[in-house]
Amino acid sequence: MVFLSSDRLNAGLLARFARRRLAPNRYDLVAMALIGAVALLLVHGARQMNLPVSTLQTAPITLDLAKLPEYALRSTLRMFAAILGSLLFTFVVATLAARSRKAELLIIPMLDIAQSIPVLSFIAFTLTFFVNLFPRSELGVELAAIFMVFTAQAWNMAFSFYQSLRTLPSDLEEVCQQFGLSPWRRFFKLELPFATPALIWNTMMSMSGGWFFVVASEAFTVGRNTYMLPGIGSWLAVAIQTENLTAVGWAVAAMAVIIVVYDQLLFRPIVAWADKFRFEQTASEVEPQSWFLDLLNRTRLAKRLLAPFAALARRLTPKARVAPRPPRPLSPIAAAWIDRIWTAAVIAAVIWAVLTIALYLLRHLNLRDVMQAFEAGLLTLVRVAVLIVIASLIWVPVGVWIGLRPRWAQGVQALAQFLAAFPANVVFPFAILGIAAFHLDPDIWLSPLIILGTQWYILFNVVAGASALPNDLREAAGIFKLRAWQRWRDLILPGIMPFYVTGALTASGGSWNASVVAELVSWGHTTLRAHGLGAYINQATAAGDIPRVALGATVMSLFVIALNRSLWRPLYAYAEDRFRLS
Repeated sequence: MVFLSSDRLNAGLLARFARRRLAPNRYDLVAMALIGAVALLLVHGARQMNLPVSTLQTAPITLDLAKLPEYALRSTLRMFAAILGSLLFTFVVATLAARSRKAELLIIPMLDIAQSIPVLSFIAFTLTFFVNLFPRSELGVELAAIFMVFTAQAWNMAFSFYQSLRTLPSDLEEVCQQFGLSPWRRFFKLELPFATPALIWNTMMSMSGGWFFVVASEAFTVGRNTYMLPGIGSWLAVAIQTENLTAVGWAVAAMAVIIVVYDQLLFRPIVAWADKFRFEQTASEVEPQSWFLDLLNRTRLAKRLLAPFAALARRLTPKARVAPRPPRPLSPIAAAWIDRIWTAAVIAAVIWAVLTIALYLLRHLNLRDVMQAFEAGLLTLVRVAVLIVIASLIWVPVGVWIGLRPRWAQGVQALAQFLAAFPANVVFPFAILGIAAFHLDPDIWLSPLIILGTQWYILFNVVAGASALPNDLREAAGIFKLRAWQRWRDLILPGIMPFYVTGALTASGGSWNASVVAELVSWGHTTLRAHGLGAYINQATAAGDIPRVALGATVMSLFVIALNRSLWRPLYAYAEDRFRLS
């Protein structure tokens, strides 16, 4: 009989344990297969985006079903490129606005203006800029399309993150101050985790809202030039032009598959992971579940392969150290003068911008054109106001019901994303045929198309607000046996108010933008037009009339800013002051 020494025995056991730890299991194989497939699709799509620009003419868009998977991939990559840019924009801009009153004075009005500028009005300017950067490559047109999708996604996310940072619980802020956390550590330890649940819902909404403008971003006409990038949007544009309902149906089916895939592989795992960041003092009744997140947690080899990247991230992250002592504050007189100088500089910049635009318009247009644009803006204002009220009455109760029931929230998430992503362009054929068949008034019956894509901002934000209600407050309401109307008055409405204002504000701005697509619709050779500012801008863009595009965008910005400053911003301040968790 051979006896092994204790050292050799321990070494053998450690070697066997290490082999078992490093050996791939079935979860590793599935995870690596999925990750590898995604990587291959990314490489293929990026290579296709860098083809010569002449390819757009030599390979026109066709309704060949074999081309649809390639088109779907290209559209999805554009959407995710835009959403990544929107996240970076949100973290930088919204954080500056929340931390600095001087930055807020400049950034928030700029966001109001930016969300009100129609997507189509960006085309003429951004296309020239990006094409000049890459004159021989398709990448210039691709970047122009990605930027247009970005303009339909970024503002909602920025407002959500800003609202979350402004409503941080005061006791958590005091803890950060007592520990002397640096701004960098404060962002990653407090601000980003606290804002993550609402930001995720708004990111899903922005992702879905981007599909609403996918046709405008992939198939657009500027003057005599028409650009059609390979994608689901251009497929839909060709299908609508040729009156091919079958092709429209295939596009909708492809979108449904895409939404389900990225919901299961991306958003559902993120929602389940972010549940730990909810601000509450009791455990969740039902934790969100994700099969893909569970799979990743059970992998061994994948974690080992990703360990060097995690170590690099930890090395690049600043060490936890006490922030330096803040400098001596300025005297009240000096601080007041700095505020006055900054305010005067901002006002001077605004006056310069307004005068520059006014002088440009006066050189090309007359007072009658201006009055025509303002009259069209008033008509669109009435449509937007009525539709926001109707959408609020419908979706606030539905959003609260979903948000208070986590099991239903998981099931409804994918359905809500699909409905939010459902482009209004798909409904245009049925709307046109119905309006023409029954001789209805387009000014009335085209209006619902405006809110079709933007109503989901209200739903998603209300769901996020209801889901964020602390369980201890809900349990207290149950213990005190509050009646339904008391629960709504004292708990639910105060709890969701900041989220609702964010959703209604972005829905209002998005509705103005959607009016450009919804007030002038076509199906084959049939075109219906509703009187309004959206149709005015759409017609000017198609004709390449830059002065009228600029006039329409300016008038729309003025209406949106006036509405925000007179209604939404006071509500925002009221919600921030009265209904913050503390």
